[in-house]
Amino acid sequence: MELVLGLIILLFSAILHEIAHGYVADRLGDPTARLSGRLTLNPKSHIDPFMSILFPLLLLLSGSPIIFGAAKPVPIDPFNLKEGRKDIALVALAGPLTNIMAAIVASFVLRLLNLSFVADAIPYTLFNFLVMFFVLVMNYNLLLAIFNLIPIPPLDGSKVFALILPEREANMYLALESIGMFIIFFLLLFPLGPFSLGSLIFRLFSFSQGLLLP
Repeated sequence: MELVLGLIILLFSAILHEIAHGYVADRLGDPTARLSGRLTLNPKSHIDPFMSILFPLLLLLSGSPIIFGAAKPVPIDPFNLKEGRKDIALVALAGPLTNIMAAIVASFVLRLLNLSFVADAIPYTLFNFLVMFFVLVMNYNLLLAIFNLIPIPPLDGSKVFALILPEREANMYLALESIGMFIIFFLLLFPLGPFSLGSLIFRLFSFSQGLLLP
């Protein structure tokens, strides 16, 4: 049950992530996501066969210590944005920040559940379910935020990192987007010397989790 619930939470957390991208883009002058019907919680509008289903399953079957996925990216037309690369970076940051906010809200609810008068008022079975649910919400949103802030194209962190590069170098760097997911998958499965992407994500996740857990 926990695995199925976790996958559902992961999917909707990824959907919120993408809606945040589209909403901020809309506010900054690009209505593409809104006009495409992507500012909705309906999973049919967001499920990506590879990132929403196949990628999490590959990580699970390969024994990866980190399991995550993503929804289909919302369409963004950078030519509609008012301030070019700056606005692109703001749109990119909106997704991870939304996941961080969701994790903080889940942490707050867990702290409320830990209050004795609240715990005593809730049936034991329901209490355990609520704790499991909000722990999963917190964990998966933290993982999504950390993963997406990695500065490897096409992840959101790359759009922010590109902001500090000269335009020519930034374009060359972002051109790695077509092979970026294969690079990420390779780094997750095969450490390069002392560097392990999976271990780095896990350490950042453990640190963030320690800050938020009651």
